[in-house]
Amino acid sequence: MIILGISAYYHDSAAALLVDGEVAAAAQEERFSRKKHDPRFPSRAIAYCLEEAGIDMAMVDEVVFYDKPYLKFERLLETYYGFAPRGISSFVTSIPVWVNEKLFLKRNIRKGLQALGNFDEKRQRILFPEHHLSHAASAFFPSPFRDSVILTIDGVGEWATASICLGSGSSIRIIKELRFPHSVGLLYSAFTYYLGFKVNSGEYKLMGLAPYGIRDSEQVEQFKSTIKSELATIHEDGSIFLNQRYFRYATGLRMTHNSRWKHLFGVSRRKEDEPIDQVHCNLALAIQQVTEEIVFRMAAHARSFAENESQSEHLCLAGGVALNCVANGQLQSSGLFRQIFVQPAAGDAGGALGAALAAYHIYHLEKREVRNADSMQGAYLGPSFSSKEISRVLRKYGAPAEEFDRFERLSESAARMISDGKVVGWFQGRMEFGPRALGNRSILGDARHPEMQKKLNLKVKFRESFRPFAPSVLMEEVDRYFDFKEPSPYMLMVAPVKEERRCPLPEDYETLPYMERLYIRRSELPAVTHVDFSARLQTVHRETNPRFWQLLADFRNITGYGVVINTSFNVRGEPVVCTPDDAYRCFMRTEMDYLVLGDYLLDKNLQPTRDVKEWNQIFEMD
Repeated sequence: MIILGISAYYHDSAAALLVDGEVAAAAQEERFSRKKHDPRFPSRAIAYCLEEAGIDMAMVDEVVFYDKPYLKFERLLETYYGFAPRGISSFVTSIPVWVNEKLFLKRNIRKGLQALGNFDEKRQRILFPEHHLSHAASAFFPSPFRDSVILTIDGVGEWATASICLGSGSSIRIIKELRFPHSVGLLYSAFTYYLGFKVNSGEYKLMGLAPYGIRDSEQVEQFKSTIKSELATIHEDGSIFLNQRYFRYATGLRMTHNSRWKHLFGVSRRKEDEPIDQVHCNLALAIQQVTEEIVFRMAAHARSFAENESQSEHLCLAGGVALNCVANGQLQSSGLFRQIFVQPAAGDAGGALGAALAAYHIYHLEKREVRNADSMQGAYLGPSFSSKEISRVLRKYGAPAEEFDRFERLSESAARMISDGKVVGWFQGRMEFGPRALGNRSILGDARHPEMQKKLNLKVKFRESFRPFAPSVLMEEVDRYFDFKEPSPYMLMVAPVKEERRCPLPEDYETLPYMERLYIRRSELPAVTHVDFSARLQTVHRETNPRFWQLLADFRNITGYGVVINTSFNVRGEPVVCTPDDAYRCFMRTEMDYLVLGDYLLDKNLQPTRDVKEWNQIFEMD
């Protein structure tokens, strides 16, 4: 049985293909279109999935879309009716778009599929599971758990904004839902907007800014108190009630009622190009801590269901809020659950995979095989490129490169360059599915280098200097550097740097301006140690990525440290590179020193031109 899953028309469109229940391929449309968070019908992603599996459209048995458009349309209409006459101008503007996107969505999907090949609408069905069921399926069915509590949290699907489910074998039962307009994801996105970042793309910046807030300070505590007393009533079970007097997302084109927020917090909405001050950091920390509290309460409430019904000690997480790796790390360290699995493509892109899995296991009642490890294959589900395809790109640009006949020699050379303080672009194997680069489309550096964070942010990524970087660490050595022992292969857990690895701090550290704290050496791994001594971990496993594991092992043999900086292979506003051509162009427009493309090594100093203008491509800032 061949099932194609699709997510589209909101943000992060994607496609995923199941062949007899196994994930054959999955990818986001943005990686092919080069338009970040591309919401359009995922034609290129579907074409890739079919090609990867060696099939054509006529061989697909079913197509599954990740939510129910009629229910979403119902929610939009009822919301505007409930808030009328507020939002009437927005309603009049939006209704033609909704009619096309929601009521005629099945027709639009058919057209998109027919453009890709011989799609027979009479023989090949299109199914529509609910949004949060797609999220739940994306997390539970690939997990290594026979039974599990499933928690999904995002902005909004049709009506649900969060759900508690119980998964067992090949079934998922929805137990409880939180419904629109009350939403943890929308609350977090409202602060993302108010602090000057873009909704649906800047939430990770808000999470990265939060540690610069001054913990336990009077202002942070006051902000938290205001959030809880005025914006969000938080119940014992983690459900929330949002005071719509302060929000505009239900009927308007903005997230917040800005003048009322200014009255509440004493600070105006920050514009995108305005400087970040300590008050912004403190507000970011306040909402991050409130979010962690809500997520923990939800998880604890979900655990109570497990104790009463299934006795499960496992938790699966999905939905956009599941990408909040700080909250995930808090859950992991709490011991509330014995094991936690987070879907690496936890946002809407992962809904494509979840929709296909829901159809296979729930609609068709196909038995699920539970393995010792998750079935996401390390999230390496995207395109790969042969040496012949890479050499063709090198000839196109007249790019000098050294080809290695043994990977061991290439790996040792790259490891030595990183140990010498060089920045290396690393392009190997199949592209990752989800927002994180996990060692196949990565930019790598030495985590011990005190200037590496600044260099990568300003000269390679062209982004805000406060943004943190993640360490990739050999799984065998993770507890040498971090207070963490569990696998974290998808870079979705935050853990503290070990006390013995930390450096003494100035007595006035907490009161220093946030940018001064950024450049104080905090540990033996300064480039990946955040200002609060946390780090967002990726554990590297020989079984799922032998080449990346070998590079880290070689780096350990040279330096004694089995850990490097790993950031996504792109510049600000650009999707992660997909092809060798994307990688070479990104390499040439930045100050990366070396590029490893498969078995080829390229030295920036030997390339035919250094005129950045020739290579520069302007991406819309995220």
